[in-house]
Amino acid sequence: MMPISELHNQNEYHTLLTTGILAIHLADPDWVVVDTRFNLQDPDWGYSEYLQSHIPGAFYAHLDHDLSSRVTSTSGRHPLPNEEVFRDKLSSWGIDATKQVVVYDDAGGAYAARLWWMLRWMGHSRVAVLDGGLPKWLREIRPVSSSDIENHSDAHFVGGMDPEMVADTGEVERIRLDPSYRLIDARAPVRFRGEQEPIDPVAGRIPGAVNRFHGDNLTPEGVFYSPAELKQQFSRLLGNVPPERAVIYCGSGVTSCHHILAMEYAGLSGARLYPGSWSEWIRDTARPRQVGSEV
Repeated sequence: MMPISELHNQNEYHTLLTTGILAIHLADPDWVVVDTRFNLQDPDWGYSEYLQSHIPGAFYAHLDHDLSSRVTSTSGRHPLPNEEVFRDKLSSWGIDATKQVVVYDDAGGAYAARLWWMLRWMGHSRVAVLDGGLPKWLREIRPVSSSDIENHSDAHFVGGMDPEMVADTGEVERIRLDPSYRLIDARAPVRFRGEQEPIDPVAGRIPGAVNRFHGDNLTPEGVFYSPAELKQQFSRLLGNVPPERAVIYCGSGVTSCHHILAMEYAGLSGARLYPGSWSEWIRDTARPRQVGSEV
């Protein structure tokens, strides 16, 4: 059976892409590759690693500088960028409606999924995450480059953001206890329960949320489970709630995109992102918080 990522058109990829297929298209002028490696504790690490070695032709996208806007007193840690600024960035990477985009990282897609989601948010569906990422690419002894700057001709990206793909804090407050919706927290269980909080100043979760760690989408080898397995797992989490009534959050709207990617790959389309996530929710001390096990 052909993977769901290939069902739209055998020459287009919309969710996941294998290393073998990318290898065939490395010199294809209609393909754009983007490296999104990042470390929350060391924001300069990803670009440093990119300069040392990356998939040939890949651009580098920095989570803080390219995929987020400036943090404010009311925003989360990684607010979505200004539409016009992001459109210009995509154009500078050579992305337009004709291009197939492939995004990768070294963290099972945890950061790559953010750019995957953002491109779809801007109306560009021809984007896929490299399944297994750079670790799988290197294990297969595929080529790498240490070129400081990869050069491609600028393009003219004309897409625009789709507000229907996001849920803001006000909506999350309205739906979090509504049984006809499902609010899903993509953080590790110890953060969800409030037992550990290594990043944000307040521990806990949004009351009414259920937990599924984004890493649970991956096999021990670091690739995504099959569409059938993911569909079974997410269907169990959703119950009678349709996927378009699911809202996903995490710490700052990054790894939550991993769930949206996994659900799309499994044929469960329509889940929305809460971009501000926990780091925005806790900005207002009047918003409720919960710790401990689910009840």
